[in-house]
Amino acid sequence: MKRREFISLLAGAAVAWPLAARAQQAAMPTVGLVSGRWADASARHAAAFRKGLNETGYVEGQNVMVEYHWLDGRYDRLPSLIADFVSRRVAVIATTGPTAAAQAAKAATTTIPIVFGVGGDPVTLGLVASLARPGGNATGISFLTQEIAAKRLGLFHDLVPKATRIAMLVNPANRPIAELMLRDIPEAARALGLQIQVVNASTSREIEAAFATIARDRADALFVAPDGFFNARRVQFATLATHYRIPAAYGQREVVEAGGLMSYGTDLLDNYRQLGVYTGQILKGAKPADLPVLQSTKFEFVINAQTARLLGIEVPNALQLLADEVIE
Repeated sequence: MKRREFISLLAGAAVAWPLAARAQQAAMPTVGLVSGRWADASARHAAAFRKGLNETGYVEGQNVMVEYHWLDGRYDRLPSLIADFVSRRVAVIATTGPTAAAQAAKAATTTIPIVFGVGGDPVTLGLVASLARPGGNATGISFLTQEIAAKRLGLFHDLVPKATRIAMLVNPANRPIAELMLRDIPEAARALGLQIQVVNASTSREIEAAFATIARDRADALFVAPDGFFNARRVQFATLATHYRIPAAYGQREVVEAGGLMSYGTDLLDNYRQLGVYTGQILKGAKPADLPVLQSTKFEFVINAQTARLLGIEVPNALQLLADEVIE
């Protein structure tokens, strides 16, 4: 081969390789994942989603692309994100955290498969026809928020039995969950002989104001509604609760790891893994209409013993044995 021909061949190969790589990447199905969580503490959750994909034969970067969008409680971003997914015809839209994300996706497309994780009843929310046979382009997991929140209130009452006036903090920007809490928790509280005072917050400044209000009104304890924005402000919550000496119960363990008193909620890592499994099954050809909606089966009860001591709370032995983890 002549030198000039060899150089031309090398040059052609140098151009062909990037083109081939781009073509291979473009041929991969793209999954758009929207979560209400915050980006700086969601590496484990992304890894759990990838683990679920791997279980069905999909490896990110090799035969599937995943776009992660962590809302950090900014629910106003949802319309533009979902519209972008639909315009680009992603292979699957996966949503977890805010119920509004699943509802926005369902309203935006009847053809792109949707895998959701929601706290409310998917049938009542209009996402599926039934749990056993969803019947449309959406399926996923129900986090059983109603049942979990009532159970958390009961455990909280066992931990601080003398607290009878409970402030409940909700985020009105997360409307579906706020409405669920406002409807169900007061009834659960009455069954335990507790009184509920509702306080709202949608910003960091409003969280500070809410704690000041709770302290001024001399509430005995605080019950925090599950919410992505609240979880993202976990350090703020733990700091303010300690400052005002207010026992508080949360829905996710990260707040307790940051210094909160206790949490009880669904095992999110397992839920993200299952979202990945369903996403992978759909990529392989399964229809959402035929995949039954799952219900959470793994839950976590976590107590921060150090915070309990700071607040002068003695954790009963029965609760220590019941807890999945007691942080010392």
